[in-house]
Amino acid sequence: MNPVRPAARAFEDGPGALARALRALGRVEDFLLVTLLVAMIGLAVWQIVARNLFETALIWGDPLLRVLVLWVGFLGAVAAGRDDRQINVDVVSRMVGERWRARIRVVTDLFTAAASAFLAWQALRFVRDVGLYDEIAFGSVPLWLTAAVLPLAFALLSLRYLLLAAFHLRRSGGGGTG
Repeated sequence: MNPVRPAARAFEDGPGALARALRALGRVEDFLLVTLLVAMIGLAVWQIVARNLFETALIWGDPLLRVLVLWVGFLGAVAAGRDDRQINVDVVSRMVGERWRARIRVVTDLFTAAASAFLAWQALRFVRDVGLYDEIAFGSVPLWLTAAVLPLAFALLSLRYLLLAAFHLRRSGGGGTG
């Protein structure tokens, strides 16, 4: 049995400017994810049709598809974090009450935020270093731009989990009512 994990939605569905901003961010994330997925599917279909029927293809099509897979994967991870549907191995919280479950979630949320912030920093350093060499990924698209999703996604995940930690802290009784 999976425990109900409504924290992300409960936090976003609340009143206030922060909740509205999180909902707007979610809509932007969904729009980007759907747009990139449609572009990826359309390009893949075109590449198949062009190769099989016209014996040609877009020379930059395959490298762009690889980049789109990267972007869709990382934006999908951000969406999973938003919906609180990321991979979770948590045996202890299934055996404790709601208040202790919220306290455990504060710790796991803070750990996830710290790990994501560290990865965002390292990814930003990587993108910066790649940019120093002026390498081209395909066509005239710089290589650093194709990897820019890495620090962006990890930073968004870190921010989201910091906010979720605050939400769980309120629910645990450690930070006021909630």
